[in-house]
Amino acid sequence: MSFLDWFEYIAVTFADAAWGMPLLVLLLGGGIFFLMYSRFVPYRYFGHSLLILTGKYEDPTAPGDINHFQALSSALAATVGMGNIGGVAIAIVMGGPGALFWMWISAIVGMATKFFTCTLAIMYRGKDSSGKLQGGPMYFITEGLGKKWRPLAVFFSVAGLIGCAPMFQSNQLTQIMRDEIMIPIGAVTTEVHFWGDFIIGAVIVGIVSLVIFGGIKRIGQVAASLVPLMVFIYVVSVLYIIFSNITEVPYYIRLIVSDAFTGNAVAGGAVGVVIITGIRRAAFSNEAGIGLEAMAHGAARTREPVREGLVAMLEPMIDTIIVCSMTALAILMTGVWLTSDADGVTLTARAFSEGIPYVGVYILILCVIIFSITTMFTYSYYGTKCLGFLIGSDKQHYYNYFYICTILFGAIASITAVINVIDGMFAMMAIPTMISSLLLSPKVYAAAKDYFRRLKVEERAIDDFEGDNDD
Repeated sequence: MSFLDWFEYIAVTFADAAWGMPLLVLLLGGGIFFLMYSRFVPYRYFGHSLLILTGKYEDPTAPGDINHFQALSSALAATVGMGNIGGVAIAIVMGGPGALFWMWISAIVGMATKFFTCTLAIMYRGKDSSGKLQGGPMYFITEGLGKKWRPLAVFFSVAGLIGCAPMFQSNQLTQIMRDEIMIPIGAVTTEVHFWGDFIIGAVIVGIVSLVIFGGIKRIGQVAASLVPLMVFIYVVSVLYIIFSNITEVPYYIRLIVSDAFTGNAVAGGAVGVVIITGIRRAAFSNEAGIGLEAMAHGAARTREPVREGLVAMLEPMIDTIIVCSMTALAILMTGVWLTSDADGVTLTARAFSEGIPYVGVYILILCVIIFSITTMFTYSYYGTKCLGFLIGSDKQHYYNYFYICTILFGAIASITAVINVIDGMFAMMAIPTMISSLLLSPKVYAAAKDYFRRLKVEERAIDDFEGDNDD
């Protein structure tokens, strides 16, 4: 066996062990606990969370670096993308249509999880070695639970060093370039695709290096500005495929729900495989309970932790319930999941080619290029924060050297190896994030109770004032 074969074997074994029943109970059971413990209060203030995004409650004098909308955008920039395009395809290949149902369930309870974890990210912000205010699991563990819990924070940060690596993004970008462009024109044959992958990976390394090492920051700014446009193009394209087959939507919704409990699309009807696959892919897609998003929300400019929790709560709905569902329906409706042996982003490309003849695959390639590259920019931020916590903020930039090496490795490794090593590290990050959040949940509940009480008083005063003016 070659080194890459051994790596794949170890990664699969590690991920399968990590995503066992204990983690499922911790992640999904913890989310259900947050849901019940909060008495569904965050969900009842869904409209209020949208008002927060408009800037109505903005406090320019509050500590933090970015506003609520920017915090949400930063977190979504890292999640909306390859997890929605390639990750959903992997879920369908591995777990069948029913996997999407369990992604929905994970997203619903994940909204409660995000409310708690991201409220804590503001409530217990700490300072790094340079004195700069920071948020995230490693800080709310040490600040909220005390210094004796630091080993748990260190565990999260160490797992984050690998979990933040952009191997999946580089792998899927390389895959779609090879399968949809280079092989069709004969530039790379399947027998020698290793060197084709290596060359593509090297080009990606060059582009990303220019940005994360600060050489040409404008490239990053321009690429980031293209993300909203790419999201719009992607969503419109998927909706075109769905509306072209709109009469079939009820059938596929029923298929998703029924297969979730029968596992007919999986060998042997293994319902457990369907459930685990759905939860794993949802965790990768929206990061609820993983803790990475808490680092972005921890930088929000606010004195009200609960407000940031309400904003973060929107992410699983946008990322998983809306965007992932659209991708899944496009794949199912075009039938490529039954007629093709492709996986990952290539399967989604087949769906686009089938649903939008001639131009569909090129639209997807453009979206994949922008999504994967800009996600690589964002994830380097998370990784440097993890290293900064471990060895000091003055040395955190060294992470970028490791980061670009993983880009090249992801390009030449198999999708099976890459997705499993990232899944395994996401599982490791979930352990300290969920344990600390559960232990600190009474603090969040008390803060939420106080916040919503004050909000009602404020709204009542406004109503009384407006009533007096009307008189």
